[in-house]
Amino acid sequence: MSLPEHGQPKDQILEALEAKRANDVRWQDGRTFGMVYDGGPELHAVQDAVASAFLHENALNTMAFPSLGQIQGEVVRAAADLCHGGDAAAGFMTSGGTESILMAVLAARERGRIERGIDRPEMVVGENAHAAFHKAAHSFGITLHKVPVRDDWRVDTDAMADCVTDSTVLVVGSAPAYPQGVIDDIETIAAIGADAGANVHTDACMGGFILPFAEQLGHDVPPWDFRVPGVTSISADIHKLGYAPKGASVILHRSKELRRYQTFVFDQWLGGFYASPNMQGTRSGLPMALAWATMWHLGLDGYQHLTDVALRAAAQMRAGVRAIDGIDVLGDPQFHLLAIAADPAPPAGAAGVDIFAVGDAMAARGWFHDRQAPPDSLHATVSAGNAPVMNAYLVDLADVVAEAQATAAAVDDRSTNYATLE
Repeated sequence: MSLPEHGQPKDQILEALEAKRANDVRWQDGRTFGMVYDGGPELHAVQDAVASAFLHENALNTMAFPSLGQIQGEVVRAAADLCHGGDAAAGFMTSGGTESILMAVLAARERGRIERGIDRPEMVVGENAHAAFHKAAHSFGITLHKVPVRDDWRVDTDAMADCVTDSTVLVVGSAPAYPQGVIDDIETIAAIGADAGANVHTDACMGGFILPFAEQLGHDVPPWDFRVPGVTSISADIHKLGYAPKGASVILHRSKELRRYQTFVFDQWLGGFYASPNMQGTRSGLPMALAWATMWHLGLDGYQHLTDVALRAAAQMRAGVRAIDGIDVLGDPQFHLLAIAADPAPPAGAAGVDIFAVGDAMAARGWFHDRQAPPDSLHATVSAGNAPVMNAYLVDLADVVAEAQATAAAVDDRSTNYATLE
């Protein structure tokens, strides 16, 4: 497609863009389990107003935009407080979980090189760890050792310890892991990393803005944050269960000394001194301002309310799935993530189901899940926006599973696509 010969007016532009959205998921209706997390119309109004005010700001140079420097500092400080980092913790905002993970891995590589003389760095992650760790290993020249999960879908810490060498710069745990929604044994992982002199990263991109509030509400949350000795960095996404628009995340380090390893500094340029704490150079100030506005508008009580709603909805979903013959929840997730799979041993007389056929049939009814494998499953991230339609969802799911059993529905397409590719 070429540019139009003549520019188009605003109404025509808006009409064309709206038409392109015809096949997008309907997250506004609560029928999408992931991708967008809806904090409600009052929060939308605040975010819409802030968006127009900060649309053009550039966070490349906070001397030119000191407001963005202040915003970033306050967001990071609040996130560090939620993660019990104390006054020593420090960090930066990023564009999302992948960038936060990239910066944690880069910081570990640089610390290993500078402090320990490691020129062939290695890292150890579970097979449940986010794909961004593999992207980081590929990008930064790090040998990655992937270890299996146990029957409960948590990383096998014995296998992890066996993979640690004198060249290990990073050991990773997830709180919770995205695929099945369980929290790794962060205390044991941190001890393994600390014994090796390596960085230990807790990937709390999915949990960093729900686990603190779940704990405040009285839920039993396993240790995962800076209260665990040996944890050196944490990633937490504000644009997930922090309910901010995309893309806003934070990467937190236990200290400023550890944080400095992620920052690139260069002073041999004709343009003058250059320093960047992220993969990006120019950064939009818009997501930063929206994250601040979201956090300060909701406050602790607002987050506690949204977390309570989300966790109740997730518990209802888990119970509802387990009550349907032919499908089950993988493992024992306790919070807002779950994976739905075919029951490997259906009750006597009950037909097995193809879970991807179930997913396709639910999509035809307007419900969106990501496909996962192995094993074949449907992923769900439950947020407060899903709560109002959970009863309708479970009715449709029971109907679809029954139809799949009756017809032995199956699909040839076994793909699992979580990507930005055409």
